[in-house]
Amino acid sequence: MTAPHASIRPAEFAGGRALFGLDPAVAHLNHGSFGAVPHPVRELQAALTAEAHADPDAFFIGAADRLAAARTRIAARLGGADPDGLAFISNATEGANIALDAIALAEGDEILVTDHGYGTVVDAAARRARVTTVALDPLLPDEDAVRETVLAGLTPRTKVALLDHISSPTARVIASPRLLADLRARGVTTVVDGAHAPGALADPLGGGADFWFGNLHKWGYAPSGTAILAVAPGHRDRVRALVPSWEDHHGFPRSVEYRATVDYTGWLAAPEGLDLLERLDAAKVRAHNSALAAHGAALLARIPGLTPLPYTEGLPMRALRLPAGTAATREDATVLRERIAEEAGIRVLIWPWAGGGGIRVCGQVYNRAEEYERLAEVLPAYLG
Repeated sequence: MTAPHASIRPAEFAGGRALFGLDPAVAHLNHGSFGAVPHPVRELQAALTAEAHADPDAFFIGAADRLAAARTRIAARLGGADPDGLAFISNATEGANIALDAIALAEGDEILVTDHGYGTVVDAAARRARVTTVALDPLLPDEDAVRETVLAGLTPRTKVALLDHISSPTARVIASPRLLADLRARGVTTVVDGAHAPGALADPLGGGADFWFGNLHKWGYAPSGTAILAVAPGHRDRVRALVPSWEDHHGFPRSVEYRATVDYTGWLAAPEGLDLLERLDAAKVRAHNSALAAHGAALLARIPGLTPLPYTEGLPMRALRLPAGTAATREDATVLRERIAEEAGIRVLIWPWAGGGGIRVCGQVYNRAEEYERLAEVLPAYLG
């Protein structure tokens, strides 16, 4: 795909900055890593916390039923998903562990992953079976090339494919509906890490994975530590909570959600985040965020040594490769990221890669075009 014209300056989203309590002295161009919680969601969570402290017995006795009601609201915002096939979890790593525990793996079975996978999610696979890692060149031109590369990595022992829905470093779709269908036809169980999908995609569950998990606290405006695990009907009877509770006899999803006296306020406030997204006009927000990320990527592409990477249209993130030798290790990437943050007041993701890492910029309703221009102005000084 071709990069957008660098002169495009997306308009500021009306009222977007006022929804968040972010430090105005910092350019927050890394929404995809941790998200940011809007004021209405924070206020609801605070009210729920006050309610829990006012009558702990009533709050915790009713928690399981209230979670089910919140889950039903979430399901409606995720393309009309089946609420009985969803469960609240804390994050994508927890989802990976629950999903992999529900799959019967025999001696010699293999789990296919890619080198774009999130570290702790890939580690969860490696704890349970032999892992085959498919190398996906960041310059693969499109979803078909990605699909063909993944399928070529299958072996006769591949039992499970654990794939990113949207890759974290390179910000592109990997687990496309066509790839998932091809894997299903070959008898491979699909586990999809959808950490970046809720809120960023209109129908994140449309691919029909066997297991799918996604964070609501990134693009869904939910409190931190809020995610959803979706399980296809044929697998639900085998899903078990990582830690048993008094709700185990109910089975999935209630057994997975109930955690005794943990803080449920984030999960109960989560539907307000997706409702807010709809009130803002979700399609408008996605178009705005995608245009901002495209604007930032086009500006950075002017810097000598930076290479724009192929991208999936409509996503709120874009990535570029840094000059050869820059951020080739995790330590080097961390140092560069923190230097930019501390000295320039700009938050971006710097990701490591053998031979030279990359940079990812995100767009969100609180961002302005000028922030990306500021990044493009100062970044060359950090690449010398």
